[in-house]
Amino acid sequence: MLREETKISEEMKKLTDELSILPLRGNVVFPSLIIPLVITDQKYAKLIDDSLMGGKAIGLFAQKNTEAENPGPDDIYKIGTAGTILKMLRFPDGSVRFLVQGLSRVRIKRFLKEDPFLFAKVEPLEDIIEESVEMEALMRTILDLLKKVVNLAPYLPDDLQISALNTEDPGKLSDLVASNLNITIAEKQELLETIEVKERLKKLTLYLNKEVEVLELSRKIQSQAATEMGKIQRDYILREQLKAIQKELGEADERTQEVEEFKKKIEAAKMPDEARESALKEVDRLSKMNPAAAEYIVSRTYLDWLVNLPWSIGTQDNLDIKDAKRVLDEDHYDLEKVKERILEYLAVRKLKSDLKGPILCFVGPPGVGKTSLGMSIARALGRKFNRISLGGMHDEAEIRGHRRTYIGSLPGRIIQGIRRAGSNNPVFMLDEVDKIGQDFRGDPAAALLEVLDPEQNHSFSDHYLEVPFDLSKVMFITTANILDPIPAVLRDRMEVLELPGYTDLEKLQITRKYLIPKELANHGLKEENLSFQDQPLKKIINDYTKESGLRNLDREIATVCRKVAKKVASDEVKKVEITPDNLHEYLGPPKFFQEIVERSAQIGVVPGLAWTPTGGEILFIEATKMKGKKSLTLTGHLGEVMKESAQIALSYVRSTAEKWGISEDFFERFDIHVHVPAGSIPKDGPSAGITMATSITSLLTERPVKPFLAMSGEITLRGQVLPIGGLKEKALAAYRAGIKTIILSKHNQKDLEEVPEEIKKKIKFIFVETVDEVMELALDKKKKKSKK
Repeated sequence: MLREETKISEEMKKLTDELSILPLRGNVVFPSLIIPLVITDQKYAKLIDDSLMGGKAIGLFAQKNTEAENPGPDDIYKIGTAGTILKMLRFPDGSVRFLVQGLSRVRIKRFLKEDPFLFAKVEPLEDIIEESVEMEALMRTILDLLKKVVNLAPYLPDDLQISALNTEDPGKLSDLVASNLNITIAEKQELLETIEVKERLKKLTLYLNKEVEVLELSRKIQSQAATEMGKIQRDYILREQLKAIQKELGEADERTQEVEEFKKKIEAAKMPDEARESALKEVDRLSKMNPAAAEYIVSRTYLDWLVNLPWSIGTQDNLDIKDAKRVLDEDHYDLEKVKERILEYLAVRKLKSDLKGPILCFVGPPGVGKTSLGMSIARALGRKFNRISLGGMHDEAEIRGHRRTYIGSLPGRIIQGIRRAGSNNPVFMLDEVDKIGQDFRGDPAAALLEVLDPEQNHSFSDHYLEVPFDLSKVMFITTANILDPIPAVLRDRMEVLELPGYTDLEKLQITRKYLIPKELANHGLKEENLSFQDQPLKKIINDYTKESGLRNLDREIATVCRKVAKKVASDEVKKVEITPDNLHEYLGPPKFFQEIVERSAQIGVVPGLAWTPTGGEILFIEATKMKGKKSLTLTGHLGEVMKESAQIALSYVRSTAEKWGISEDFFERFDIHVHVPAGSIPKDGPSAGITMATSITSLLTERPVKPFLAMSGEITLRGQVLPIGGLKEKALAAYRAGIKTIILSKHNQKDLEEVPEEIKKKIKFIFVETVDEVMELALDKKKKKSKK
């Protein structure tokens, strides 16, 4: 020890007031201590060579900013250590490693030059030592604390404590401990700059105490972890250690990469502030979780949904009105009312870019093209299309999603559809909205109230996401066969567009333009293999199908195509032309017949018109009498309202019996039986009132009803004829059945605009106000004996 002090004293004699400066990155050299250093910069390698060869001391000063490549006078601290180089080694990669021994603290007075390296005038700084009891106490305290640190810290060698015990100089003791202590560069520099030894020891005591607390806490945590943690905790620690090792090596583990990737996706998604804040918070939670934990998968799935939703991705609308009309006409024949509404929306959208999406409801019988019309609208607008079926849905969570507390929870069908579409403004079709159910799991129709309200859906909240999503740009289209099952409050939010059935002429055109080409392609046939005349097509429409839509018609065309495909594939024929004569070979005998022809002009039999969810129907109301007393029998599976209509009709006929030449006491002598085929099908509604009254009057006056005539209207006790609904569907049913004249309430005259021109040309519509007018128009003037 004495020899080392002597050597330092000899070197101090060589110390001059002008020194070459070597900036140090991440290191502080203290006096009297030997430290290994490495440099890679060649200009500093020359400084080392000159110092070693000339036996000169150099100035060792820490850099303020360790990232600075060429530190200048302002980038280094002004107090450092003068040191001498003991040994140097050069390596093939150009780096120089050397041992340096600190001699004394020095302060830079001024810089003399900066090229090729810093050269400055310095002054040595001597320790200020004040002998006192407090100094002795501080030294003992430091030695005690050092002993604890050495026992607790694996990074400190055991002989450090021995060296410290053999150091009597308080300044050297503080430098020795500070050099080996795990503290920051700024804290080491602070100790180096503290000239007064007593103050230096006090600061060192604080750092030692802090290090002891950290090490004790760390040991306590390790002790608890060793006794309490299971396999998951142990794996977590190992992964954390692996993460730290990979970080030091410049590598990143898979989870870190995943977290960084999520952060990039969050920025790229351009979410609203609330959603972005929630996503970043979840990423922070994810980064602290053990990947083996069940909650990790839940959190990751939630983030995956958030970043993959099209928050700011939308398609550009095709605002060319003519082009949109062309696309709609290509896909669907007629349906002018619906097409006009879509073109109106486009026109307003062109003038006002921030227009909210409409909520449309297509109502009509099956097979009229409601669903395919939605796809056509999406194509015309240039938007993505997504469809979900609501038929049979009972769970409210299907719409709003499940909360994340449930196992296997997911967002609702709305958010799922938006993600699947990949756009925030798709055409979204909600099929079969009239077939939603409700049970103990909630009411999906109630959940749709927010979705289908343009004033609310800009902040639709899914239970799974728990952040609002803007649905105001979405065009929602719902479909239904009937409106009655839809709750009134939900119906109020939608713009209802009715799609009634097609006329025979419309069906013929649709078959020619759409169905035949489609089925030919589906069955691998070409136009030169199969052709249809108009007459057999009309026969298929009238004799083989009986519907408002086109599904059965499409099936019959497909049946013909299959049978022709078999002949063509067997090389029996090259081409087949379907005519009225050979149609039965492919479809068999007709399935339906014109009932109206057989049952016209009979006493007590009156054709009525009825509305059903699948379109209009013809109902033949029959009445007969038999000897008895005051009995009215009603059959045909009639509902309460229809039974009441029959009672009202009988009461009116009895009250006006004299006017029609009927015996006033007929009800005293006869029983009346009113039947409505088909008996197994439930029927209800008031629109058969005038039909029943006419049937009873025809029976009692023995005057037959004029042929090819039908009627529909509600009756009052005073003989007024009230309006009915579903006129277009009923007119279509009459048209298909071959009816020539229809009697209706005068209040229905305004509804005649909805009836296609083709029907108006073939059917005469007569509008009346009273039942008396109906009797005059419907009953033949001459009596006719009943066949019975």
